[in-house]
Parts: sequence; structure tokens; C-alpha cells
Amino acid sequence: MNILIKGADLLGAGRQDVLISDSVISAIGTLDPSARTIDETIDADGLVALPGLVDLHTHLREPGREDAETIASGSAAAAIGGFTAILAMANTTPVTDTAEAAERVLDLGRLAGLVDVQPVGAVTKELGGEELAELGLMAHSRAQVRVFSDDGRCVADARVMRRALEYVKAFGGVVSQHCQDPMLADHNACCHEGELSGRLGLPGWPGVAEEVIVARDVMLARHTGSRVHVAHVSTAGSVEVIRWAKAQGIAVTAEVTPHHLMLTTDLVAGYDPTFKVNPPLRPSQDVEVLRAALADGTIDAVATDHAPHARHDKEHTFIDAAFGVLGLETALSVVSEVMVRAGLLDWVGVAQVMSVRPARIAGLARHGRPIAVGEPANLTLVDPSATVTVDREASLSLSRNNPWHGRKLTGAVHATFLHGLPTVLKGELA
Repeated sequence: MNILIKGADLLGAGRQDVLISDSVISAIGTLDPSARTIDETIDADGLVALPGLVDLHTHLREPGREDAETIASGSAAAAIGGFTAILAMANTTPVTDTAEAAERVLDLGRLAGLVDVQPVGAVTKELGGEELAELGLMAHSRAQVRVFSDDGRCVADARVMRRALEYVKAFGGVVSQHCQDPMLADHNACCHEGELSGRLGLPGWPGVAEEVIVARDVMLARHTGSRVHVAHVSTAGSVEVIRWAKAQGIAVTAEVTPHHLMLTTDLVAGYDPTFKVNPPLRPSQDVEVLRAALADGTIDAVATDHAPHARHDKEHTFIDAAFGVLGLETALSVVSEVMVRAGLLDWVGVAQVMSVRPARIAGLARHGRPIAVGEPANLTLVDPSATVTVDREASLSLSRNNPWHGRKLTGAVHATFLHGLPTVLKGELA
């Protein structure tokens, strides 16, 4: 199939045409459509072309909680959001802690066919934090797992974390850590610890509970010579530790979520469980530091932590509600709103934090590639001037725990191409 994209802005290289043939970019420039057979022409005037977006942190809930999300519905939401690859977290039922479980997620993703779904393997069996999962078997399976995480739970035992880092080093893997010291913030902690949590009577989740694990794990990474990735960074203190570690040459990378880039803890004042996330929303001072750290490269990537929940799990009193919000369909628009419009990132920078670096961290060789002749045609076309008002009922996710409902955002995905074929055109599934 030959697809001609006419007049896209190629990240500072000016407006050019892009020809896609047989899953790769076959020509770039001012192209004459009459010189070859064209199956489809897409007018990209006013659109920016990015390498397809990559999400390091997605919860797809299948197997086990298909009432909240399936791999098919999550893949559809991801494609609408401009993603061509997503990493499916391991905290499913059963847990993705064996090679067979990882291969099952891989196969269901291929069956859906809308994004490349790469399974994340659990660090420990059943996320129990005590015994290492089948790290090597998952790495050498058809799924070729390279990212391991007990996300939702911290690998709190330093000995277990050390062994995991030593193990994954052998095959170039990385451990993505949910940084939450359970002795400083237990499973009931649900609100940033401060004046507001005291006034609301909600168990506090202090920033230091995140920061001490970040500090411990970067030191373990230095000791083992292995790689550690810090999931959903939320505090200024964590940024300070990560910046120091990088200056020491320690192999640490980090991600920040769209909701921690925009939303602040004051939204919890109404006890709306939509805004219950882990780690919790933080004060505006932390948010400003997170934005600056993403802009200067201290934080490497944006990751959605897309966490769908069925209504009967989310619509409770705040302390009893499930943690998490939707993020796949709105991530690009949020980054456009808080980073691009504010002048903190240009679109070249957006490509780095939402495609190039996430693909590199995850070891996805065919994603996050330059827009150049011969490269895989995994692409996202963005309309930077489009204004969208988020409607949770229009979501392709099966869940409705959408923190962006009713918000007006600038910047929207126009089209997504996976392996040369359109999955999204004009903002809708192709």
C-alpha cells in the first residue's frame, strides 16, 4: 500500500511530502503523485509529523479485569492518542510473571493490531516482593521482555531489588520501580501529606516516601552497574536525586505522567475519587519542578500510567476508591498544553520525550526512529492548533475515570500509522 502524506512539518525540516510504501518511508521531499501509484493521499497542511508515540506505562487489565479494560480497547485508545507502541504492566490476574503469560499478552496485542503491545514482566512472583519471577525466561521468550516492574507495589526489600538489577543486567533489561516506601506511605495513604490531607482527614502520602526509594535504587544501580527506571516521578526531591545520579554517571532514567504535569493536590479537596492516584497529586511547587525537569532532560520521558477502573471500583468514598486515571487518549494534548504552549518544549522535544527516549529505554528498535527514508513507518500526525474539549463518554476505553473531562486542551492527534498502515485518520479509528 502506497500512502502519500502531503506537506507535513517534519520537525523543523520544513513542509515536505512523505511516501509510505510496504511499511517503510520510501521517499521524502516534493513528490509528484502522478509518478507512482498512490492508494491514499493525506493532506497534512498545518500538521506536524512525529515518530509514533511510545508509552512506557500502560495498564490494560487483561487478563482478569476485562470489565475495566481489554487489550483491544486499550489498544484502540492508544491509537487514538497517537501511540504506536505501549508497554503493558504486569499487575494483571494472573500476574505477568512467567514466559507463557508474557507471550499471551503479546499475542492478544497482535490480534488487536492497532499498536505494538509489549508486555512488562513482574520483578517478583505474584508481585509479592520476595522471590524473583521468571526474568530470564521472559527475556528469552517470544515476548522478549526487557522491562520489569511490580508497579502498583514497590520492590521494598533492598536485597531483592539488588538481585533483580544484577539479573536483568545480563540481557540488557531494566527495572521500573514504583517508588513508595511502605513504612512511610502504606496502602491506605491516598493524599499528599500536608495541610490539606490533615484538614480532609485523609491518610498522608509524604514525598519522602518516594524520594528515599529513588535514592536507594540509584545507589543500587551504581553498585550493580545495571539500569533502573523511576516510574511516575512526582516530587521535587526525587528530581534532585535523579539529577545528582545522572551527574555521577549512574544508569537511571525517569518518567513523569501527564496528570502530574498539570493537576495539583488541591483538586482532592472535593473528595472526588477521580483524582485519587498513586503517587498522589502534589502541590504546584512540585509540578513546576517536574515541568522544568522534563524540559531540561533530567526526566527522560512522559508515560501515561493509564489506569482504567470499572465504576464499581472507582465510585466510592475517596479512601476506599481505586487508584488511577485514564491517560492514553489525552497525553499528547496535555503535553502540548503544559509544555509546548508554555514554551518549555518544541515539537522536536515532544518527539524526544514521547517517542525517541521511551523507545530507547524499552529497547523497541522499530519505534522512536527518525523520519527518514528507509525507516519504519510508525508515525503520528498532530494538529498543533486544534482545540479539543475532553468528553469522558467519547473515550474508547471501557472505563470512565477521566480526570480531563470538560477541560479544553490545545493540540490533537490527526492520524496514526503503524507499520505503514493508518490506524487513525482525522482523529477517528481508520
